[in-house]
Amino acid sequence: MAKGEGAESGSAAGLLPTGVLKAGEHPAQVMMKEPKKKQQLSICNKLCYAVGGAPYQVTGCALGFFLQIYLLDVAQVDPFSASIILFVGRAWDAFTDPLVGFCISKSSWTRLGRLMPCTEQSERDSATAYRMTVEVLGTVLGTAIQGQIVGQADTPCLQVPNGSEVASEGANRTHSSTSLRETQNAYLLAAGVIASIYVICAVILVLGVREQREPYETQQAEPMSFFRGLRLVMSHGPYIKLIAGFLFTSLAFMLVEGNFALFCTYTLGFRNEFQNLLLAIMLSATFTIPLWQWFLTRFGKKTAVYIGISSAVPFLILVALKESNLIVTYVVAVAAGISVAAAFLLPWSMLPDVIDDFLLKQPHSHGTEPIFFSFYVFFTKFASGVSLGISTLSLDFAGYQTRGCSQPARVRFTLKMLVTMAPIVLILLGLLLFKLYPIDEEKRRQNKKALQALREEASSSGCSDTDSTELASIL
Repeated sequence: MAKGEGAESGSAAGLLPTGVLKAGEHPAQVMMKEPKKKQQLSICNKLCYAVGGAPYQVTGCALGFFLQIYLLDVAQVDPFSASIILFVGRAWDAFTDPLVGFCISKSSWTRLGRLMPCTEQSERDSATAYRMTVEVLGTVLGTAIQGQIVGQADTPCLQVPNGSEVASEGANRTHSSTSLRETQNAYLLAAGVIASIYVICAVILVLGVREQREPYETQQAEPMSFFRGLRLVMSHGPYIKLIAGFLFTSLAFMLVEGNFALFCTYTLGFRNEFQNLLLAIMLSATFTIPLWQWFLTRFGKKTAVYIGISSAVPFLILVALKESNLIVTYVVAVAAGISVAAAFLLPWSMLPDVIDDFLLKQPHSHGTEPIFFSFYVFFTKFASGVSLGISTLSLDFAGYQTRGCSQPARVRFTLKMLVTMAPIVLILLGLLLFKLYPIDEEKRRQNKKALQALREEASSSGCSDTDSTELASIL
């Protein structure tokens, strides 16, 4: 106990009337009472919180890399219908996510701000580090489970029959039907494994993380309405600029993600290697996450965004110009994983800075974190739906042949454009929009100091005695 705290307790006790004290309690005992200490997060709390991020990444990788090729070559949906299914499905998921996220705090990202009352900022940062590590491992796990299980199946394809092949066409189709059932069973097995992981991680999150309010939210009489909160969030300039840049860069990488399996199979001719190439990309991304974490703390987040995301451009150009070569393709995959790591880490690391800036400018507007995170996820899913819809529709116009062992030249060229040139253009547009993002390192440090002062004031008031007016005066 500090001397100042002891002196204040002593003077306060000396001024208390005897009748105010509990029965049997003396002023000396009041003096000995310790002030409420800030609670610390246990390693168990942090791990349970981190595990909650794994299911989204596991399922996201499985859907992103394999959904399109599943619909076209396994479910045998024609490309036009597949484009409608992909766009409508992802769009519906995207539009409903903000409402669900705000109503029940579905997105476990929002639980960090409410993980424990009166926790140190360093504890929150530590929990975020745990979360990011597990999420990156989730991307690798999703790619490995889906890719290796499906990759072991003999995915069938049909040759276009001509003179000498017509006689054996019936036998080929019989073998193809048997192989198709094996492939379908492989997808079912992978889905069952991933669904089990999802349920287990969700149970761990719910049981291991207790959601509580921030100290300065305890005195808020009523929660903010969804539409009022949405109006305030969507009028916050830094958030809109961050989302705009994030939308274009996300769309670029999702075009690569959604078409990569088809690109490897039909344009590069590596039908039996695409799952290993995907795993190489995600492993590379996993091992370079710490590098980008160090880089952004050393040089700033905006600089890391420019260098990290733009580093994909040379490798995409190399893929577009280079003839198919398996060794070169693996090298490019490993190098591309470095940029994928930056695209994965950096936009999410910038979102808390936007929320801090918002809280300082709107000190009475608490409880809006779910809106920030949910609409961030909304734009991610919306970009996914747009990329998959455009990709499949483009393949339909190019003349994609379902389950074909080879594709027409127009289809191969379309896949090359979808994986190389289109993402390059989108990345450049996204980086131009990130240029308008106003929160640089100096601004971020200023906001952090101001919020730290707010939290210390709330903590010194016992985590419950500071109302919104007092907090506004602090800011």
